[in-house]
Amino acid sequence: MLVTVDTGGTKTLVALFGRDGKVHDTVKFPTPKNQIEYITVLRKALQKYAAKPIDAVVIALPGIIKDGVAVWCDNLGWKNFDAQQAFTGVLGNAPVWIENDANLAGLAEARALDPIPTSVLYVTIGTGIGTGMITNGHIDPGLRHSEGGRMMVEFDNKVREWEDFASGKTIYATYGQYAHDITSLRIWKQIADRVSRGFLAMIPIIQPDIVIIGGGIGSHFPKYGAQLEAILRKKLPSHIPCPRFIQAQHPEEAVIYGCYYYALDLLAAE
Repeated sequence: MLVTVDTGGTKTLVALFGRDGKVHDTVKFPTPKNQIEYITVLRKALQKYAAKPIDAVVIALPGIIKDGVAVWCDNLGWKNFDAQQAFTGVLGNAPVWIENDANLAGLAEARALDPIPTSVLYVTIGTGIGTGMITNGHIDPGLRHSEGGRMMVEFDNKVREWEDFASGKTIYATYGQYAHDITSLRIWKQIADRVSRGFLAMIPIIQPDIVIIGGGIGSHFPKYGAQLEAILRKKLPSHIPCPRFIQAQHPEEAVIYGCYYYALDLLAAE
């Protein structure tokens, strides 16, 4: 069996998978901002499965991950958090692997497509903005440390980070409403414009076959998707095609499924 952990900016979801991809159990709790508290709470949650035959544990963190170390998780205020060391041995001899949450979500969403596209750009828009590049059904090794949400682009006559004006957190701060409460077509058009700014910078460089939108704002894609694509078709250079945009099939569960696929791949490679 496989244990997967989706560490979000506000909540953490733990899921127990069978090798067949079926979820047997889940645990959810608010994500502690304190690293020591997070370690304590997660280790306690994982002990629930101590008596089961666990083959691997995959932990997704919202930041740059290098050799099991969370170099930077801005929305949680973590730097140089050695998650590999903190959780190795938590479930006996089961290996523990740490990876970026957007990479894993993109992996799951790309694998859900038939056929799997050559090039998939996954963008999760929630508390922040995360990006994952999937090439031939695998996390692209050359772009696995990329942080698209931190791109510097112009908005409101200022050069700012993309997620600084287009994330779910910023949308709430700007409009005083969560996405599920917004009904104004005018506001959704403005949101489409905010989201488009990052894509106008990324698409000419990456030129993906498909862009998948996930996260909390991703779950509302039908409300702004058409406006977003119209903006991109109008503003992209004529020789740069606008890729196909689709909504994530599992916007709230993509990360844990990505953890599942990632574990299967790594176990098969051993």
